[in-house]
Amino acid sequence: AIPAELLESELFGHEKGAFTGADKARAGRFEMARGGTLFLDEIGEIDSATQVKLLRFLESRSFERLGSSKPIQVDVRLVCATNRNLSDMVKRGEFREDLLYRLNVITIHLPPLRERREDLPMLLKHYIDSFAEENELPPIDLTEGAIKVLQDYRWPGNIRELRNFCENTVVLKRGNELSEYDLDPKYHNQTETLLDDKLQPLSSSPTLSKEENEKRLLRNALIKTNGNRTHAAELMGISRRTLHRKLIQWPELDIHQ
Repeated sequence: AIPAELLESELFGHEKGAFTGADKARAGRFEMARGGTLFLDEIGEIDSATQVKLLRFLESRSFERLGSSKPIQVDVRLVCATNRNLSDMVKRGEFREDLLYRLNVITIHLPPLRERREDLPMLLKHYIDSFAEENELPPIDLTEGAIKVLQDYRWPGNIRELRNFCENTVVLKRGNELSEYDLDPKYHNQTETLLDDKLQPLSSSPTLSKEENEKRLLRNALIKTNGNRTHAAELMGISRRTLHRKLIQWPELDIHQ
């Protein structure tokens, strides 16, 4: 997340007067990590000039601060992470092939949450308990139905999205239990989506019938909008007439009844 023009100085340091504003010498991250580990996140984002200097360091275990010609030798273990395909970047000329070979000594592939559904219950409990303690609130139990829905969700934001979900649940949930009916409609990604005057099915939920799914979505929309039918219809992407027809069919869903 560091601008390209500052990254070299941040990593390798600079001498006094090396550039405008450099009023004193400063050690870079490699020097600070001497004898330890330096973790570089999103390594695929670094610019070509920094790639060259990083490659030179990996080959010689030494570097020069900006504005200096004196080599500095350090013993640092380098760990890098990226969510980009570096091999594809090499083919497009965006990442140096020789640097990739230098970095790619031991590779650990961390699959996304959607590919390790069995980890969800453990991670949900960990973060919910953690945020409950942090906010001095009682922990919340998730029903089996809620866990099943969350396991079916694809979690495009991975752990960051999961953390946000858990913090939101702890802070806003009333009561000490969260069921599938309390979940936002977006987590029911394998249920139905209502469009103008018609239901376009996605793959159906294995635990609920089509009618139960539709009723749950209607109920959630009405709760979120405090019973405002116009806003509930907009939230679901259906016409107000369709919503009115559904409430005549299922009057028990109207929270103002």
